[in-house]
Amino acid sequence: MSTDKAASSPKAQLDFHCLNGSCEGVVKFDINSVADPEFQAVCPVCHRAYALDDTLRDKLTRMMNLIASIRQCEDILGDSVVSVNVAGGNVRVPYALLLTRLNTLISLDVAGQKIDFHLWVEPSNPQMFR
Repeated sequence: MSTDKAASSPKAQLDFHCLNGSCEGVVKFDINSVADPEFQAVCPVCHRAYALDDTLRDKLTRMMNLIASIRQCEDILGDSVVSVNVAGGNVRVPYALLLTRLNTLISLDVAGQKIDFHLWVEPSNPQMFR
């Protein structure tokens, strides 16, 4: 049963700009890996290591659970739209399109500093919107 769960688990990556002053690196990691208390993300440029405290790890784990819940509801979301009021009427945007085309940012407090994490989620169907 764990194999089925792993196969259906969404693939999601987070990234953020390295916090080392002059470094231009982007630190990337798989959100599924944050559940491990020994997890560290490493900047590919300056090699600065980032460990996650329990609070941050909990928030990212809950975000992964939210992503999995959204994935489970794709059949419902496929029938849903977001209506945006504009001059002259409204625009109906399929909810599934929003999930695959908008950039998702998570702003979290890291050592007293707000950091924007970019979230990238692999679509469950690679042919979606091609």
